[in-house]
Amino acid sequence: MASTTSPPPSTDTGDHPRHLLRGFLSPEACKELEFVHRSCGTAGYRPSVVSTSLPHLAATGCGHLLLPFVPIRERLRDAVELFFSCEFDLFIEFTGLISWCKGASIGWHSDDNKPYLRQRAFTAVCYLNDHGKDYKGGILQFQDGYPSSIVPVAGDVVIYTADNRNVHRVDEVTEGERLTLTLWFTRDSAYDEDPKLLRFLSQMSLSCEPASQNYIPVPASDNMYWFAYDESGFDIRCARVHVLGFNFHMNSDEDNTSVLPAEDDPIELLGKQLQLGRGDEVFHKIFSNSLHALQVSFIFCCLHVVQFYYWKAPDLALRREQTAVDAETVCHPIIHPSRGTELRLPCDHVLAETIFGTYNNAGFAFDWNDFTVAAAMWKNYSEELKRKLSTRFAILAVQ
Repeated sequence: MASTTSPPPSTDTGDHPRHLLRGFLSPEACKELEFVHRSCGTAGYRPSVVSTSLPHLAATGCGHLLLPFVPIRERLRDAVELFFSCEFDLFIEFTGLISWCKGASIGWHSDDNKPYLRQRAFTAVCYLNDHGKDYKGGILQFQDGYPSSIVPVAGDVVIYTADNRNVHRVDEVTEGERLTLTLWFTRDSAYDEDPKLLRFLSQMSLSCEPASQNYIPVPASDNMYWFAYDESGFDIRCARVHVLGFNFHMNSDEDNTSVLPAEDDPIELLGKQLQLGRGDEVFHKIFSNSLHALQVSFIFCCLHVVQFYYWKAPDLALRREQTAVDAETVCHPIIHPSRGTELRLPCDHVLAETIFGTYNNAGFAFDWNDFTVAAAMWKNYSEELKRKLSTRFAILAVQ
């Protein structure tokens, strides 16, 4: 008797071509991209959305953070070309990290449904965290075909045509932060993201002598970091710091007990030198601006270290036990009392915790020594990315 088969639940090869790739990204890759996004994201293109685009990374002096995207983008393009039988025919139109927060949703649509989006041919959505564990809601649903819905699992990727053969929607996120890496592909080389990105990186990152490059990030305009929600809101940089138990402080030293001048706008002070504190303690290192504190600098880094701290937390105790660490770099971090230097920023902390959650149940006690070890680990990571970026440009220059 002849057997019959139906499309597997992960693939639709009929009128609604789409494919679900299980475990496409490793847990480490997911965490690394999450780290980049939570450290660099700005207010997104829709309400309750935070986004990090590759041009934004380049424009804010963080071009080296593009390196983790390179192999993933190429693997995704290969997978899309293979499944849709269009080898060597696609260009990447857009790459972005996008988190949908509480209240975010979108109704039925196709990804080419606007005149300025007609160039889009295919979509790839890579899930970086888990439904049910990291957030609730946010299920991707298709109007027709198989699979009819996607329950996000970190590492999984769904690819589909961007036209009306794959009309879809995303249910409202009711709790937590749904994080994805999203790419759109085009057959039109005029919309190729890569040449534009390379030109921008050349101008932004290689316009000065290597010896003078400290890779100090340059913050975007303050309004790009404002996350509006109903009648309230918060600055994303402050919120990310707060939910991890930290806060920004004015630059001070042992002989300086000044407080915020009444005429200064607190948000504007995020573009000036500041420090990082926790509780009644302030870490002694001074950062050029809030984005410097959020990411990394030539000397030290802060919120990137905060994010890196939680990313690498399981490794820290082992590193301290197994590695002889330079005492000047790691041991006995200098801490002093806050003395009223905390920046009083217009940030709804309760709302920030509602949107981004907290790390209070991280499962380990905070320790400034571990924080300093994490800083050293981040510095090595950052410098390696910068070295690789310079090598890539050097190769391109001789081709």
